[in-house]
Amino acid sequence: MPELGASFPVVPFGADLTVYLVVDGVGDGRAVKREREIERPDLEHVLADLMAGRFQDPIRVVAYNTLEHWSKDISAEVAHEILCRCDCDGSSPPQHLAGFMEAHLVPSGPATRRQG
Repeated sequence: MPELGASFPVVPFGADLTVYLVVDGVGDGRAVKREREIERPDLEHVLADLMAGRFQDPIRVVAYNTLEHWSKDISAEVAHEILCRCDCDGSSPPQHLAGFMEAHLVPSGPATRRQG
């Protein structure tokens, strides 16, 4: 049993781990919004929490790899996965994710033609 007050490393040394961070906007409707970051252990938790409405105003999702020392904004991939899951269920994305989806999905209409 660990001692009280004992400190443990957040990430085990040498662990090849990808951590997911959801940046959630927190505001009261004013022009300036604060942000808080919520860490999740895997992408499935991120998707489940987003779909369940556990974030007030999700802004972006970032993946960090502890061994390879990289980070990547995966918001577009997450939005696409949510859209795919909703399509498979025959439903629309939840209304509470409308802003996140709009910000990160590229319109799939025909390409804009150049005039000239």
